[in-house]
Order: sequence, then structure tokens, then C-alpha cells
Amino acid sequence: MSESGLMAIEAAKRLVEAGGYFAIAGDERALVQLPKGNWIGGTIPYFMDRRGGRTTREEVFVTPIAALPEEPPLIRFYSLERLPQICRNAPEHGFSLIIIPGFSEAHSSFARHAPEYPEMFLRPLIGWVAGIHLDELGKRRPKVLHGQTGQLSEEMAVVMEVPLPPQQQAVIDIVNLFEPGPGPTIVFAENGFSAELCLIDGKEQNLARHFAERRLDTRLPLVADYCGARVNVSIKAVDEHAGRVEFYAPVFPGVAYRHAAPVADYVRAFNTALPRLAAPPRYSCNCVLNYLYSELEGKTTAGMTGPMTFGEIAYQLLNQTLVYLEVRDVAA
Repeated sequence: MSESGLMAIEAAKRLVEAGGYFAIAGDERALVQLPKGNWIGGTIPYFMDRRGGRTTREEVFVTPIAALPEEPPLIRFYSLERLPQICRNAPEHGFSLIIIPGFSEAHSSFARHAPEYPEMFLRPLIGWVAGIHLDELGKRRPKVLHGQTGQLSEEMAVVMEVPLPPQQQAVIDIVNLFEPGPGPTIVFAENGFSAELCLIDGKEQNLARHFAERRLDTRLPLVADYCGARVNVSIKAVDEHAGRVEFYAPVFPGVAYRHAAPVADYVRAFNTALPRLAAPPRYSCNCVLNYLYSELEGKTTAGMTGPMTFGEIAYQLLNQTLVYLEVRDVAA
């Protein structure tokens, strides 16, 4: 198998048993049917396949990971305490693929502190946050799975550390369609997944009241410039009574955010924004909020396939963003 895609559980079983390394996404009840082998997994029932967006609990999305026979990938769990060492432990020449269970302490800690990890941004790190069907919120927990042991975890991250030959290099990039809108700047005093008071165009105001009074579309994220890259923070809920806004990723103090401008046609804008790649990416994933808000069920996104996730990781946690990995030949 050379291409990623959705497949029946029985087909995925045969692939794992035949050998090779894989990243596999699927509903928990599907993942636990797979045999032990060289794979990592995360729970999610939403996917972008070559045939279009799909919600299914009956199939799994399999991404093959090319491995060097003389230096095969290493698969291991990372506890909350060990997460800061993830880049320090990564291959000197290669990349790491991480899956973190949503709503876990590892998810929260990574979101807040990943930019501070030793050697972060020096060694390529890509991945996603595992989730569940939205109908099961509060009833089930997202999980990750270590394929070699068969162990599930609600709290630890699972990582595949993949060496590459010296003539190749891993390059991670993102596609973010959201741009800051014309509204006021929003600056927070503290790092966190929720906020009440903040500075709106320099004046201290309650953020929930600001959203309610202006009837702002909460499907659109806050957008900020993080060292030259546009980064989104998606809005989880606005509680006007409590005066609090909750987010799917943390906001950071001293950063100027703006509410995003609308995207009229996600698929058209996405296909226009995609760079011309020499070959399909080795790995990609997108956000379940893009899947839902832009109604991507049955629509295709120009060769970028993979799980539709509860958070995307390109070194740090992202929201409403596609992330992808290329493996390029190094010029002699």
C-alpha cells in the first residue's frame, strides 16, 4: 500500500499482519479490532477521503509510513511528565508523528507549553488530537492506541519517531484560509482556554458581552500572527450569563487577535490556496470544525486526505487548519 485512504476493517487487518508501519485513525470500536503491529492509532469517525468527506464508524483511515530497514521507526507512549522531551528524543534526521487524546491533561499541557519544549521547531513534529463522534460528547473519551502492545490510553500521547535517509528531509506546512477581519484587536492578559476580561482596542471589556452585542459568528476563529504564521483559536462556547468565552486552544498574553473574516466557499478557497506539490503529501489532517462548518461531507479537498480532527499539530497545537508533511529530496 502506497496511498493513504479509508478501508474496511478486514482490509486494514491484512495490511497490519503483512508488516510495515502505519498511522491509523478510526472509531474506537474499529481500532480495537486490529491486530498488534507496527502502528499508532487515534479515535475519530470523521475523514477526508479521495472520494470526499465521510463520517463512518465502520472503516479506518490508514496512512503508510515508509521505514528504513536498518533504522526502523520507534513507537512509544509519552506521559504528561515526559511530553516536554518529545523533540529532544526525536530522530536527528527524520520526523515525529504524534496523536494526543482530546480533553486530556496531555492535550491541555501540550497546547499551553509546546512552544517552550527543548528543541521545538528544530525537529519536525506533526500530528493531531484524537476525538469522538460529536453525538458521544460526555459519554465516551478520545483515546490513542500503541499498536505494538495493543494498549489504549485516554491520557498519554502516542508517538512514532521516523528516521529518514540523509538524502531526504521532512518539511511541515499548513493551509489556513482564515484571515483577520476588520474588527478590533483583542489582547489577553493570561494564557488559557477561556477568557472573561480582555483589552478590546485597548479598552478593558468583557469578551462574551462583546460577542453577544455584535452577534459575531462563533464558527469563525480568532486569528493572530505567531512569528509570521497566521494561527487560529477556535471558539468553543460563549456564555453571556457567566461572562466567559471558552476556546478549543489556548490564547496567549500580549498577542493581538482579531475575529476572522468569513470564508464564502471553503472548498474553492482551499483548492486555490493549495501549493503545487511535486507529489502527494506523506501525511495530512484537517479540522473537524472545518468539516462541519463548511459542510465538507461528500466534497473533496484536492488530494489532501486524512482524519478530520479535534486539533491539528504542526509543532504546536492549531485549530481550523490543515497540516501536511512532505518528504523532499535534498539537493546535492
